[in-house]
Amino acid sequence: MTDIVDELKWRGLIALSTDEDALRKAFADGPVTFYCGFDPTAPSLHLGNLVQILTMRRIQEAGNRPLALVGGATGLIGDPKPTAERTLNAPEVVAGWVDRLRAQIEPLLHFDGPHAAVMVNNLDWTQGLSAIEFLRDIGKHFRVNKMIAKEAVSRRLNSDAGISYTEFSYQILQGMDFLQLYRRHGCTLQTGGSDQWGNLTSGTDLIHRVEQNAVVHALGTPLITKADGTKFGKTESGTVWLDPEMTTPYAFYQFWVNADDRDVSKFLRIFSFRSREEIEDLERQTEERPQARAAQRALAEELTTLVHGADQTAAVIAASRALFGQGELADLDGRTLAAALSEVPHIQVTELGPVVDLFAEVGLVASKSAARRTVKEGGAYVNNVKVASEDAVPSSEDLLDGRWLVLRRGKKNLAAVEVVGA
Repeated sequence: MTDIVDELKWRGLIALSTDEDALRKAFADGPVTFYCGFDPTAPSLHLGNLVQILTMRRIQEAGNRPLALVGGATGLIGDPKPTAERTLNAPEVVAGWVDRLRAQIEPLLHFDGPHAAVMVNNLDWTQGLSAIEFLRDIGKHFRVNKMIAKEAVSRRLNSDAGISYTEFSYQILQGMDFLQLYRRHGCTLQTGGSDQWGNLTSGTDLIHRVEQNAVVHALGTPLITKADGTKFGKTESGTVWLDPEMTTPYAFYQFWVNADDRDVSKFLRIFSFRSREEIEDLERQTEERPQARAAQRALAEELTTLVHGADQTAAVIAASRALFGQGELADLDGRTLAAALSEVPHIQVTELGPVVDLFAEVGLVASKSAARRTVKEGGAYVNNVKVASEDAVPSSEDLLDGRWLVLRRGKKNLAAVEVVGA
């Protein structure tokens, strides 16, 4: 296999490293035990977290051992946000989120074989620690002048919100995590986002202070940016989560299908496990025939399968095709159909009216007269069936899953009508 440092660099996954040459040597001498932490400050992981999990998987598949830390302790506090204090969640809520995050991470790493991953929880070494022990044994090794120089802290200190002692102390807790994992598991590398660099290096600094001749490393992945200036991992409806109840598999799939041509090469390198040759071929296809969206579809299928499984991916692809007249809408299960139609303009009605009224109400056309022209020109479809008459009125028998109509103008303009309360 290609040197893992070279592989990560080719994929654009190294923004910062404590010592790249020393890290390269550590991997060559390997195996390296490394960790990445995930705080349960929400009931699900999101696409930013997926970058870290898949980076862990790449390093693991290069012959190294990952420790996946879900922070039952740090999740009770949360790392400092750029603008304001976090709302503290109840311990029982955080404990439930720990279980949910572990369940999302476990299918994405290998938990058997010679380099089997291990799940760890920093509550194991913090819940029995007294305040005096924490201050004497850990806090003693941190210098306040260095702590306030960390980017996340300095931004908050210079804001109107300020920063509490609780969140100010977060970097001490994360530093202690690295020390504990170094002692308990021989962990010598921490990975994470470059925006967490201050927290990552708090661990390396602490280990250097308290462990003689220890050689440890930190590696930061870059912040992912989009060509259009919008934030990666966000859509008009909000954050793209890994939990299918929070972001449906259909919406997850569509996020990747809709990726900008200017971004898809970057996304392929960061997220796909295809070979360099396969990725470079998809990049060429995007350049030569961008309208085919071959790279976006390949990435969407790969990642939806990875996160949600092959069955859900097949259902999502079938729904995507059926909505545009390339499959049977009636064959879609109600859950997938509802998820797909929630992503297009839709209205709710208590009873069905004329097709031209529905087209106008849902916004597929500007007016009823425009709807009549669309019907007359042969461009109006209900459930993929061309509307033949300007006076057509759908019946209850036309409803998909007993409640939906799929409206289409031309080849690409979709909308839906949901009948409720009937």
